[in-house]
Amino acid sequence: MEMVSHSELTARHHAMLAAVAQGRARITLGRCPALTVDGRWCDQQATRTLVELDLVRPAGIGAVGALVPARLTEAGRLLVDARRAAA
Repeated sequence: MEMVSHSELTARHHAMLAAVAQGRARITLGRCPALTVDGRWCDQQATRTLVELDLVRPAGIGAVGALVPARLTEAGRLLVDARRAAA
């Protein structure tokens, strides 16, 4: 799979990042993470991209498959803040 750069993130990616920043997202623990926003499952490939770019990660620990709060990494926070400032 080819890596996506920050400049290639779509509106969907940015909406998911904003939801994580607002504390509305949860992520599964494991090798293939899945993200929910407001209890609804998000696009699997978009989730994988955000994790692989180290923008989102679990905020807690637990068993594989457990659903825990998602949090922005420092890079994710900088990206969300930059997008807000540009708006």
